[in-house]
This record gives sequence, C-alpha cells and structure tokens, in this order.
Amino acid sequence: MPAPRALPRPRLPAAELDALCERVRAFVDECAIPAEDLSRGHDVAWLDATTRTLRAEARRRGLVPPQLPPEVGGLGLCWQDCARVFEELGRSFIAAGAMGCQAPDQPNIDTLLHLAAPSQRERWLAPLMAGEIRSAFAMTEPAPGVGSDPRMLSTRARRDGDHWVLDGHKWFASGTMGAAFAIVVARADEGPSWFLVETSNPGFRVLRDVPSIDSFAPGGHAEIRLEACRVPHDALIGEAGRGLDYAQQRLEGARLFHCMRGIGLASRAIQLAQDWCAQRDSFGARLAEHQQVQAMVADAHIDLYASRLMTADVARRLDEGASIRHHSSMAKVFVSEALNRVADRACQLAGAVGMCTDRPLAVIAQRLRPFRIYDGASEVHRMAIGKRAFRSGARP
Repeated sequence: MPAPRALPRPRLPAAELDALCERVRAFVDECAIPAEDLSRGHDVAWLDATTRTLRAEARRRGLVPPQLPPEVGGLGLCWQDCARVFEELGRSFIAAGAMGCQAPDQPNIDTLLHLAAPSQRERWLAPLMAGEIRSAFAMTEPAPGVGSDPRMLSTRARRDGDHWVLDGHKWFASGTMGAAFAIVVARADEGPSWFLVETSNPGFRVLRDVPSIDSFAPGGHAEIRLEACRVPHDALIGEAGRGLDYAQQRLEGARLFHCMRGIGLASRAIQLAQDWCAQRDSFGARLAEHQQVQAMVADAHIDLYASRLMTADVARRLDEGASIRHHSSMAKVFVSEALNRVADRACQLAGAVGMCTDRPLAVIAQRLRPFRIYDGASEVHRMAIGKRAFRSGARP
C-alpha cells in the first residue's frame, strides 16, 4: 500500500503561483472575511450554509481544491505550492472550507485516495471531494481511553458473520455534527483498524457537540457512543490491524496542513495589531513609535518567517516522497508554539481590543491555542523527537 504522502507533481512557475495566490487572497478579502460572523463561530448549520455559498463563488472564480488531482476537480498542486495557497486561505476563519482544504475533510480525502476500495470511493470519497457531504474522524476517547498514547485504544470491533460490530465511546470526534460518515478507529482481533460508519447508523449515537475553545470548526467536536454498531464487512478501510500505521500517515500530513493554515491566521493577527498600533496614540506618541511595540512586532515577523521556512521544507520532503515523521513533528512543535506567540503578542499590542471576542484578535488566539494539543501535544512530540535522535544517532 502506498503511503498517503507524495504528490508527484511539478511546481508551478513562480509567476503563475504568485498570480494564483493573488486570486485566492482577493477571494478571502472580498468574500470570506466579510462573510464572517464572530457571534456564530459554534453554529454548525450557519457555517455549513455559509461555506456552501462561498464554495459556489470560489468555483465561479476557478478556485477549486488545490491539493486534488485535476481529474477529480482539483488544481493538482504539489504540497510546496499548496502551502502558499493554504496560508492565504487560512487568513479567514471560513475560507478553507470553500476550497476543500478544511480539517478533517482534507486529510480524510488525502488518506482515502490511497486506501479506499472502489465501492468506498464511489459511495463516500467522490461526494466528499465534490463538497456534497462532510466527514468526521473519531479516534480520541475519554479517559481511560486513547489520547496521546495509541496503545490505550478501547473501542472494540468484532466480526459477526459478514458484518463488523463496533462498541466504544469517542469524543472530540472532529467534524461529526452534520457529517455523512465518520472514520472510526477501533481495535479488532488483528489490532487497531479503520472503519467507515454512516452517522445515520442506529448504533452510532451522538451525545453532544463538545464545547471547545476553538470556533469555526466544521462539524464541531462530538462525543459519540458506539453501541452494537453494525457495519458491513466492506466498511473496513485498508487492512485490519493497520489502523495505527494509517493514523500516523494521516497525522504526518495533517500536522503540516495545520501549520500552513495557521500561519495565515497568525499573520492576519499581527497585521491587525500593526494597523491598530499605527493609528493609536499613547504616552504622547503613536504606539508604533515605541521601541517595545516595535520589538514585539519584530519578534512576530521572525516567528512567522521561521515557521514558513520550516513548513516549506517539510512540504518539499512530502513532494519527494520521503518519510516526514521526524521533521513534521519538529515543525508541528515549533510552528504551533510560534503561532501562539504571534497571536498572544497581537492581543497584547491591541490592549482591550485584543480581549474582545466580537473582534477577530481574541478569536484568532482562541483558534490557535488548541494547535499545541491537536494532532499530538508538544510534549509528546518532543519525547518522540528525542527518542528518535538517541535511537538513530542522527546529527542535529
């Protein structure tokens, strides 16, 4: 089975990529940001309806999923070029969904393109790529179930004739509210395995949308009970017992894609703060004229520059088909923490304006904070990076 990593596609000529990014930026500035309603960040139905409207406008402008092959309706960009586009889209809370780049759909699509059987591709993958449905990903469980340690997976899957029966308890199942199906990770006799489960399945019971600090998350983060949840034998994705391999492959890319989008959001934050400081007077001068303010802005620009370079390097490795486990972990730790520093500085620079959740800055800070936990907490990544360094003897 090929790993769901490499997109063996050439880079666009620089001028062509620049022109595409300008078109995406114009779409974000003219359509996506004006459509944001900060009071409805946890309103799943509103977000779905707004995304549909924005998707239609994006397609009218020729802006379709950049990462998908042209034969399935995408732009066919390599990951290095996608990084530029994802960053532009990431400046808005809602633009990524308009071009099919939002989590969890985008990493789910990337994985299913490599793992889905023909029947699964026709029933689930094709409408997902077309933006006709949404998907969810259900791996995390309440304690004592799986969190950062995959060995703690407690949801079970057993064979019963030509069906599988799933039982377990999931939460923070991203994208569930309003989704057509979920990828559910459960432990079979062979080991952890992946299953496609319709959300309308009577054994798939949504308990609630878990209230969370991050808003504008398509489908929220649901808590789910799987109770005698029967699915046909062909609901199995790939091979039984390979679920942790698939999860690792999915997460390697997903971490990087979060970096791409998050850089855009953090860059919007510091730009808003700079604009505020350029027109706000304090202590007899514009804030922008105070050295401490200048230093904070400088540090934000340095963090963003380093984040872009690190993200671009890992994207290059993805394009080359190399393993990115080690490098994506390092990028995820650095970028997630750097973007939080940028957003925190932006809020500090704006004072009370940075504390108001009816203004973008505070909402950006809330959106970026969970990135230090989602797709692997910084502490877990540091442990893994250190272990690999000692085990391999690799030079730093």
